[in-house]
Amino acid sequence: MLVDSHCHLDFNDFEDDFEDILLRAKENGVTAMLNAGNNVNELDNQLALSEKYPFIYTAVGVHPDNASEYENITAEDLIAKTNHKKVVAIGECGLDYYYDNCPRDVQIKVFKEHIKAAQETGLPLIIHTREAEDDTMNLLGEAYKQKKFTGEFHCFTGSQKLADFGLSIGFYLSASGIITFNKSSDLRDIFAKLPEDRILVETDSPFLAPVPKRGRRNEPSFVLHTAEKLAQIRDIPFDKLAQITSDNFYNLFRKASDKGRYDFK
Repeated sequence: MLVDSHCHLDFNDFEDDFEDILLRAKENGVTAMLNAGNNVNELDNQLALSEKYPFIYTAVGVHPDNASEYENITAEDLIAKTNHKKVVAIGECGLDYYYDNCPRDVQIKVFKEHIKAAQETGLPLIIHTREAEDDTMNLLGEAYKQKKFTGEFHCFTGSQKLADFGLSIGFYLSASGIITFNKSSDLRDIFAKLPEDRILVETDSPFLAPVPKRGRRNEPSFVLHTAEKLAQIRDIPFDKLAQITSDNFYNLFRKASDKGRYDFK
């Protein structure tokens, strides 16, 4: 039993073989998937998948690369889109100073509205942060002092400092295929030591396919390889790792339901 806690199933990378992708996921023990938000205007497409397939959940949010398109979005705008039963999170959202596709002040403004939406709804926040650790920690830390909220650092590739900060406010850290890459020894060291009740696994598909699928289009079935590597890193049986990360998913995304899981009988 595995959950792909972050993927982008509504991207057109999957339009030609979507049913085959779902079948391969089932064959690899993937019981549920969270289709993360990237662009609010695509929410209807995301929800169409979630309504058709009970094991696909949805999050609503604006990726920092798209922040300029939503400079005036408010927390209220986001909250209004969370009423659907399959919308279980706010995000992905955050800061990306690596590509700097949007002005940083705009990214920060939009990110703050997502944080407010998470505070008001109680839904967890899905954080994307790249080359922006200090600003990310400052924004989250100041907001958390005002009103607590839950969330995760998706596709975590940050420092030990960021990991410690995340744990200090009760956040989860999600491992992607990057932990399987040869040059990710420091990242593996961080994931080896994290509390077991704070770890998740994801694909971030169609991006970042893990070894031995690296270089290919990523898909939810490949979360198996990331989970196997994480079990190896933590020196625990794979079945235990799968159970831990699946339980953590449902503990964080409480609006998600076990009813969405595949029936293997």
